[in-house]
Amino acid sequence: MNKLREQTDAKIAMGRKNNPDFMKGVDDIIRKAKEFQQGKNAIKIGEKAPNFKLPNPQEKLISLSTFLNEGPVVITFYRGSWCPYCNLQLRALQAKLNDIKTLGATLIAISPEHPDGSLTKDEISKMDFIVLSDQDAKVASQYGVAWEVPEFLMEHMRVDRNLDLKKINNGNDTILPIPATFIIGSDGIVKWSYVNVDYRTRSEPDEIIEALKNLS
Repeated sequence: MNKLREQTDAKIAMGRKNNPDFMKGVDDIIRKAKEFQQGKNAIKIGEKAPNFKLPNPQEKLISLSTFLNEGPVVITFYRGSWCPYCNLQLRALQAKLNDIKTLGATLIAISPEHPDGSLTKDEISKMDFIVLSDQDAKVASQYGVAWEVPEFLMEHMRVDRNLDLKKINNGNDTILPIPATFIIGSDGIVKWSYVNVDYRTRSEPDEIIEALKNLS
């Protein structure tokens, strides 16, 4: 299996070939976002991670603190099941999940999607990690990774992708999380993080595993 970065790079290359004007627009948006240091307010290593309670696909409230009692927690924020880069990331994490669990950690994936829409029932049954819904992006905001999506991307999602984010996210159609991953120690302190406003780039699962080994 190729590294996640190789898969996302291939997806980007395909996008540049099939839709160069759009990808150029994305490049411009990402460049400006980095100039304005989008994501600079993300919680830092050494800081206390905000606790939360969010619904799972069965709409049962799940608390971060519950899992911290059992060991470290890996939290990854993703945009939604409609995002191909997110799907690549979730599959890559699923493939490495046994390694994550062996190191005593729990994996929690959070998106703004309504609990009934984050993944299909079949997909949920195949995922061995926890999927939670942060519909109003409140938790993403607490972690400093909420991003008001530029109109250029919103129009692309509405027109080219035929996506109704207001429906998908149960009212929230403008705020998405910056793809970010945090490792929270059992003491509730952030031990490792990856935050990048370029939604086409994600943390490599092997990097997460290496960071967990360092905790051990």
